[in-house]
Amino acid sequence: MGTTARKERRTYSLDPELVRYVEKVRKERRTDSASAALEEILWESKRQRERKHQDEQIAKYYSSFSDAEIAEDSEWGRFAETQFPIK
Repeated sequence: MGTTARKERRTYSLDPELVRYVEKVRKERRTDSASAALEEILWESKRQRERKHQDEQIAKYYSSFSDAEIAEDSEWGRFAETQFPIK
């Protein structure tokens, strides 16, 4: 999660359904406060977004390969498989 550095105090207005959700998470996770629950929810969302972005970048990288590069990569993969002992 984030650092334990000094936190900033902010005020936000939320839809009542989201307020209930934060409260539900607070109870389920037994956090000390709604702010702590909201912070956990936001950290989870941040990690998911970063993972999605990383996955998109990896897919973009591999989709940029030419047919020749894909074939060469496959050949290297087949060669690598021959280098491991079979048990």
